[in-house]
Formats: sequence, C-alpha cells, structure tokens
Amino acid sequence: MDDLRIAAKVLDGRHVAKGIRCIIIPATQAIYMQAMEEGLLKIFIQAGAVVSTPSCGPCLGGYMGILAQGERCVSTTNRNFVGRMGHVESEIYLASPAVAAASAVTGKISCPCQL
Repeated sequence: MDDLRIAAKVLDGRHVAKGIRCIIIPATQAIYMQAMEEGLLKIFIQAGAVVSTPSCGPCLGGYMGILAQGERCVSTTNRNFVGRMGHVESEIYLASPAVAAASAVTGKISCPCQL
C-alpha cells in the first residue's frame, strides 16, 4: 500500500507525459479497496494513468500493457527476465514507485526530486 501512496504523492497535481502509458495495478483486492477509500485512485486517474483491477498484468506478460518490440518500460515489479513483459526486444528498467511515477510525468527516467 505504501507503494501506491508514494506514487500518488508524486503524481498528485501532475499529468502523465504525452505518449506515455502509466498503468497502475494494485496487487490485491484489499489494496485496491484501501486505495479507493484513501482517494489514491482518483489522483492516478486525474494524472492520466490507467488503473486496473488487481492482477499480475504485464509483469507476467499476460495483458494490459505488454511491450512491443523496441518499447521501453519503467516498472516497479521485482523481476526482469527477457520477454517476461512482452517482446524479447523490449527494454524493462526496474525502479521504485517514486521514480516510476516521476518518469511517467517527464517521459524519461527521472528522480522525483527533479520535478
């Protein structure tokens, strides 16, 4: 839950950069409900992010944001296997929620202190 709070703090009052996909997927239904109760989902949506129901989503290579050849992703997942999130010629950079959120705003890998 702290990860979502951190990302919301960075995204609050800001907007995802043009041409960037920012996908927020809570880990569990309980976390989704708590994020909704705290108003975090509203912050994400107002910032231009897409909020999904809880699942593994693209971090498992399943759906909703899997990468095409040549696409790059800043992900908060804890795994980075070739082809795990889509095409084997995509690039995945692992980062903290704060860096991922800041990067969504700037359109490049960024430290939140630079916002």
